[in-house]
Amino acid sequence: MKLRLLILLALTGLTLTPIQAQKREFRGAWIHIVGNTELRTMTSEQVQDLIRNTFDDLAKAGCNAVIFQVRPQADAFYPSELEPWTRFLTGEQGKAPVPFWDPLAFAIEEAHKRGMELHAWCNPYRVTSNDEEVLWDEHLYFKNPNIFRKYGKQLYFDPGEPESRAHTVRVVADIVSRYDVDAIHFDDYFYPYPVRFEEFHDDFSFAKYSKEQGFEYWQKSDWRRNNVEMLIQELNDTIKALKPWVRFGISPFGIHRNKRDYEDGSETNGLSNYDELFADVPAWGKKGIIDYIVPQLYWKIGTKAADYEVLIHWWNDGAFTDHLYIGQNIAVMDAPDEKRPGQTQLGRKIEMTRELSGVAGNVWWPGWSLPKNDKQVKERLVNEFQKELALIPPYSRLDSIAPMSPKNVHRHGKKLHWKQPKTDDPMQEALFSILYVFPPKTEPDFDNPKYIHKIIHGDEYVVPKEAGWKKGSKIAVTVVDRCWNESEPSGIYVWDCE
Repeated sequence: MKLRLLILLALTGLTLTPIQAQKREFRGAWIHIVGNTELRTMTSEQVQDLIRNTFDDLAKAGCNAVIFQVRPQADAFYPSELEPWTRFLTGEQGKAPVPFWDPLAFAIEEAHKRGMELHAWCNPYRVTSNDEEVLWDEHLYFKNPNIFRKYGKQLYFDPGEPESRAHTVRVVADIVSRYDVDAIHFDDYFYPYPVRFEEFHDDFSFAKYSKEQGFEYWQKSDWRRNNVEMLIQELNDTIKALKPWVRFGISPFGIHRNKRDYEDGSETNGLSNYDELFADVPAWGKKGIIDYIVPQLYWKIGTKAADYEVLIHWWNDGAFTDHLYIGQNIAVMDAPDEKRPGQTQLGRKIEMTRELSGVAGNVWWPGWSLPKNDKQVKERLVNEFQKELALIPPYSRLDSIAPMSPKNVHRHGKKLHWKQPKTDDPMQEALFSILYVFPPKTEPDFDNPKYIHKIIHGDEYVVPKEAGWKKGSKIAVTVVDRCWNESEPSGIYVWDCE
């Protein structure tokens, strides 16, 4: 069997060369709560255990970021004076958990404990998912109904109303001010997805504001795109004024524009993020008002209307941002790879993200599926594609100065200690310590990810028995700041016990 496989590989020009691991690679997972019916049946302690266990599995799969949904429908997965508690936690909007706890603060702490970032995922304009959902009796809708619009069976903020934008900015400012989030994240919901035979009902706001904003009656689409861009600009300005290290990322629908309509579009035939959701995400990246882009490339390689391979090249070649990550759909990862008999498309998709110069990582959807090993994705990440740990690529546009090195690595029993650098500059503050372990007689190579043993939130590490470090192993520590600039290593400590 093995001989036949080798002959087949030789004939097809394929090799068994493993996909090269990267030291710098964003590896995220989306954890959503919208539509979740499980949480409301669980106690606070059970929800906390679910989060812990899920984060354990994400860390084992090599993830270094959790994109955690905290504002799904103008409500909050955390205590807020601006919006009600989300219905997806307790089953009733406005109802606090009993016993009381703060899920966002808890999630941040648990993610950081495991060496992962926490990106707070918010939806800017959606208010309900259907016309059967009951709003909290003190919801903003009842205080200021003129800024909301019913569309299909759902309720939305009107993006054309300045107060809609102002409210969203206040909510995000509140999160950034009160919580140690690493980023704010929006997905693809700006203007709503089209409802057949129904136009979004914003004629009033268009008539009221378009002229003073410089748009004629025939420029409604441009006006809508401008409304969304004004929100993005205001959000980025607000975030950076509060905490300049907190990033702002967008995950758009995977098709920006179709070439049938625009020369610079992709060879696709589907819904256009630009024309139908009125979000010009590439322009935001070029202008520097967002820090990363994660297009949702949820299709298979070879899908006629939206080919994954066509789209990843389109986003890569556009060079819209220096932080382009690919949204990967776990549900299609068992599709066969037509170029590699007996293999699924997972390997080739990972290969493309690592070979294309403009792509710097992946985000897995839905993150809840990874612990379940759906389509064997977790198993292959653990054993193949994300076996080695990776650092997030540095956000050099925000900060390019490396922090000072940690000092005095030493052992006390089975616990390693070191001193993280002290600074009054929050941009140079150590976010994580990076523990490198080199086997005896091995020359230290800090560029090789296989020597990264652990990403640690703190300045100590209890060495487990299963670590298996041999006497004479060389230990060194670096730190990364909040923009993932890495320090020079500490001095080498030689492990002196079995």
